[in-house]
Amino acid sequence: MRIQFEPEGFQPPRAGLILLQCLVAGLFFLFVVRFWYLQIHRGEDFARLARENRLRQERIYASRGLLRDREGRLLAENRPAFGLALVREDCRDIPSTLAQVSEWTGIPLDQLTAKFNQDRQRVKPFEHLLLISDMPFDLLARIENRVLQWPGLEIVTRSKRNYPQGELMAHILGYVAEANEKELEDDKDLNLGDFVGKQGLELVLERRLRGQKGLHQLEVDVLGRQLNKKLAQEPQSGENIDLAIDLELQQVAWDALEDQTGCVVAMDPDTGKLLALVTKPSFDNNAFAAGLSLKEWTALRDNPRHPLQNRVIQSVYPPGSVWKLMMAGMLLNEGVNPADSVWCTGEVALGKQVFRCWKKGGHGRVDMMRSLIESCDVYYYQMSDRFGIDKIEAFAKACGFGAPTGIDLPHEKSGLVPSKAWKRRRFGEPWHRGETLNISIGQGFTLVTPVQVAAFVSALMNGGKLLKPSLLADEEQVVRSSLPFTAAGRKMILEGMRLTVNDDRGTAKVLRRSDVVMGGKTGTAQVTKLKMVGEVRVRTENLAYEHRDHAWIATWGEKAGRRLVVVVMVEHGGHGGSDAGPVARRVYDKFFGMPPGSAPQVPAGQGAP
Repeated sequence: MRIQFEPEGFQPPRAGLILLQCLVAGLFFLFVVRFWYLQIHRGEDFARLARENRLRQERIYASRGLLRDREGRLLAENRPAFGLALVREDCRDIPSTLAQVSEWTGIPLDQLTAKFNQDRQRVKPFEHLLLISDMPFDLLARIENRVLQWPGLEIVTRSKRNYPQGELMAHILGYVAEANEKELEDDKDLNLGDFVGKQGLELVLERRLRGQKGLHQLEVDVLGRQLNKKLAQEPQSGENIDLAIDLELQQVAWDALEDQTGCVVAMDPDTGKLLALVTKPSFDNNAFAAGLSLKEWTALRDNPRHPLQNRVIQSVYPPGSVWKLMMAGMLLNEGVNPADSVWCTGEVALGKQVFRCWKKGGHGRVDMMRSLIESCDVYYYQMSDRFGIDKIEAFAKACGFGAPTGIDLPHEKSGLVPSKAWKRRRFGEPWHRGETLNISIGQGFTLVTPVQVAAFVSALMNGGKLLKPSLLADEEQVVRSSLPFTAAGRKMILEGMRLTVNDDRGTAKVLRRSDVVMGGKTGTAQVTKLKMVGEVRVRTENLAYEHRDHAWIATWGEKAGRRLVVVVMVEHGGHGGSDAGPVARRVYDKFFGMPPGSAPQVPAGQGAP
C-alpha cells in the first residue's frame, strides 16, 4: 500500500474551525443565560419554593363578630368546635385512612370518599382537608390518641356559631353554614370549609362579621412533623354589633302569641328602631349551624305552618280594616269634609252584587271619625266609589305600600297595591267598580306586610316621616319619604285611633289603660268568600282553620315621652280585637309597666274587624 503525505504547509479548511468555535461559544452562552434565569431572574421564586419544602403556611381563622341586643345581652356567640382533617402530603395510604375514619365515626365510607374527592381540588396537598367539622366530645375523646397512629390525620380546632336564644331570634339573626361552590367562586377571600351567613343579619352583615384570617408559618421535617411555628400574619376578629332589639320585649311578644301562627312588630316611631320582631312558628338556627340531615330539612320544608317563613317581611296579607287609616287620609286629601256622613244599613248594592258591612243591621249615621271608631265598611264603600281606584292607588303608594321598606333583612316582599294597568297585565281584564269597593276596606287584591303597616303608623306619629325600619343600634335614621298627609289630617287619624281604644263602641278597647295614651285600629281580613247560611254568617269557630279570617291590630302608645308602635297579625286568628289585641296589650304592659294597682288582665275583644 502506498502512503501519501500532505505537502508541507497544508492548512485545514477554516470554515470548519469557525463552526466549531461558534458551537462552543453558543453552548457557553446558553449555560450563562440559563444560569442568569435560574439564579437572578427566578432566583427569589425558586428560593421561596425551596423554603416551602420545609415551611408551610397554616391559616388562622378569625373569630366571627358577636351580636348583642340593645342591653348587651348575647344573641350570637362563638364556641370551640373540634374537627378531623387530612393532610394528603403526609398520608401514606389515603383509602385505608378514610376507611379508618369511617369506622371511628360511623359515616359511610362512600360518603367520606365522595367528600374527599370533591374537596381535594380546592385544597393544596399540605393543607388541611376537613373531613368532619364538629365532633361530639365522646367521639373526640375516643379517637384523640389513635390519630397519632395515622400519619396525615389531625384534630383541628375551629370556632362554631352558637345562638343562645334559638328559635326566638332565628328569623332576625339567620344562621351560618359552610360556603357552597357558588359562594367560593364569587368571593376569593373564602376557602373550602369556611362558614358564611346564609340568612338574616348573618347574611346581610357578612362582611362586617367575618373578620380577616391570619397565617402561621410552620417548619416541618420530611415526615411532616412540626418543628417550629411562627406567627406570620395576625388574624383580625369580626366586628361586634349591637342590635336595637330588646331581648326581654322580644320574649314577651313571643310568649304572647302562644301557639298561634303570626307575627309582632314593635317599632320606635321617632327613630325607626325595631325593639321586637317576632315570627311564629320559628326554627332552631343552631341546627342549621351544625348541619341539618335530609330528614330534618324535609320536615321543616314541608311543615304546613311554614316555620322558615319570616312573616314580618316575607308574608303578604290583605290588611283588612287597618287599611281604613290610609283611606281616611286619602279622603281628607281629596277634600272630603270629616263631618260628611253616610247612612249604614249594613250593606251596599252594586248591580246584582251586595257588599256587606261587618255589623249586621248597620251602624246608622256614620261620619269619618265614627267610621274609624266602629270600623264601618259602608262608609268606605260609598266614599271610594266617588273617587275610584286611580286615586287610591296613587295615595297608597305614596304612603309606602307596594314597595319594600328597606329593612336590614334579605328577601323582603313589596306587597301589592292594585291598579287598572296591573289587572290588565295580570289577568287581561278591565277593572270593575266592585273591586274598588273591596280595595277600600283592605280586601280584594291588596296585600301588605306587617312591617309596612308599622312604618306607616310610625309616620302618622312622627310628623309624617316614612322611616326605614332599623335593626342596628348604631344606624343613623333613614327617611325614605314623607306621608302625603296634612298635619291636620294626621292629627285627626291619630285621634280616631285614640277614640277606637277609649270609646265604648271602639273596636280596640282591649288596649285601654288609664296611665298611657293609646291608639289602635283593628282589622279582620277575609281569606275566602264569606260563608253564609241564609242571611247568617257562619261563625269563625265553625270554619275550617284555613278558611278563618286573619286578625290584625295596628297600635301606638305614649307615656312620659316614651312612644311605641306595635303591629300584630295572627293568621286565621278570627277577630282583630279579641285575638290580636291581647298580644299587643302584653307588649305594652312590658314596655310601659303594668298599670298601677292592677293585675295583668286582658279584657275580652268585641269580635269586630
